Amino acid sequence: MTTNKVTTSTSRSGGNGTPTSTLLPPDYRPTEEEEFMNPLQVEYFRQKLLRWRQELLQESSETLESMQEESLAQPDLTDRASLETDRAIELRARDRERKLIAKIDAALQRIADGSYGYCEVTEEPISLRRLEARPIATLSLEAQEAHERQERLHRDD
Repeated sequence: MTTNKVTTSTSRSGGNGTPTSTLLPPDYRPTEEEEFMNPLQVEYFRQKLLRWRQELLQESSETLESMQEESLAQPDLTDRASLETDRAIELRARDRERKLIAKIDAALQRIADGSYGYCEVTEEPISLRRLEARPIATLSLEAQEAHERQERLHRDD
């Protein structure tokens, strides 16, 4: 059984300003019974974000290699058009992933500055279930719903 060493700075939940060191068990899952954004939870989400970022970068690298190997010098116009369409779709997907990586980086920065897990609007904790499903979330569910209602109102104008 391996454990990962956790070193985090103090979070919004308190502390004396000194880094803490904790062991993160490999089967650890945050629970509502714990103090919100304690060092274990912070490290859990930090590692989750880093793994996600690494997966996206790996996929991007594989796409780039694949595109360099493919040749657009297809003799058949239909084959060439199909290949160009596939490339355009792939490039759009990679662009979405590039934007996602920027959001992951922003979440990692929030972890570093101690604001991760708190709603940008209400400054209340974002539920662990929401963070588990969307670790880059910046709004609580209620604030997100209010934001989407406002968007719909302005879009309909």
